[in-house]
Amino acid sequence: MGPPRLLADIGGTRARLGLEVVPGRIEAVALHSCDDFPGVDALLAAYLRDRGNPPVCHAAIAIANPVAGDAVRMTNRDWSFSVSGLQHTLGFSRLVVMNDMVAMAMALPRLAPEELHKVGDAGEAGAGVKVLLGPGTGLGVGALVPLSGAAGGATPGTWMPVASEGGHVSFAPADETECRLLEVLWRRFPHVSAERIVSGTGIPLLHSALCVVDGVPEEAAATAEDVVARARADGDSTAARCLSVFSAMLGGIAGNLALAYGARGGVYLSGGVIPRLGELFDAAAFRRRFEAKGRFAAYLAAIPVWRMAAGDDVALRGAAAELDRVLQTAPAA
Repeated sequence: MGPPRLLADIGGTRARLGLEVVPGRIEAVALHSCDDFPGVDALLAAYLRDRGNPPVCHAAIAIANPVAGDAVRMTNRDWSFSVSGLQHTLGFSRLVVMNDMVAMAMALPRLAPEELHKVGDAGEAGAGVKVLLGPGTGLGVGALVPLSGAAGGATPGTWMPVASEGGHVSFAPADETECRLLEVLWRRFPHVSAERIVSGTGIPLLHSALCVVDGVPEEAAATAEDVVARARADGDSTAARCLSVFSAMLGGIAGNLALAYGARGGVYLSGGVIPRLGELFDAAAFRRRFEAKGRFAAYLAAIPVWRMAAGDDVALRGAAAELDRVLQTAPAA
């Protein structure tokens, strides 16, 4: 048993940190408000100081931000840092920084059966790419590619994550209502991405546009929670229809990504929106739209979709898996 490894999952609002003392077991998990710290370095240093400064050599950070190169600047918080500079400041021998959806994707093979709930009744996953969608504040997308023993000397059963900004693809309407919704949204935005409406921040925008399309008085809904509460209070309301439309749109996007990646290994749904919807998530509408791809309907009908019901430490587990992968594939010194 070597030194503990530091794991962190950093979002725009909160950060969750933990120590992997033995492989597969994450301890001392703590949740911090990012507002309490001036930067990532102060956050990590405070967490380690509170635990007596254990002799950490390796660390992994999952961050809700694109990661390309040494310089990382958060888009939803005024934090920026150099990966090499942070590694030097905190004295780590290795620091791996990744997009949070890479961490979530790497966690998929480590999930227990009880942490997954199937959406629809497709069969079991085949051997192939896994795709991950995370409708939360935004719409995260990631993928996991299986590596064979013949490919680059990889060990069978190992995986390569694929970082993606797939949530920002252009929204593609699939019926007359969605065409009209897109027309309404084009008046406000030059580019209407999938994330713009199929996300937690997008639900009130979708509700507003649907009121215009349906020609009903717009009822102010500042947050997704407002729309959910209104839908629960009145099953015939525009809010209830909004959440059904949202579910179908998410299914269409998931089907597009399943085709684009050839996701015979299945599609996984994470993020905070679907749990908040609860019974208002229209699984039937999701699955119907997921498969509605013309000549490839049968191809998609065979691909299972799971909703993740994993614990709060899933990104930490994935960060640990990605750290393992990087250390195992690093050239010998």
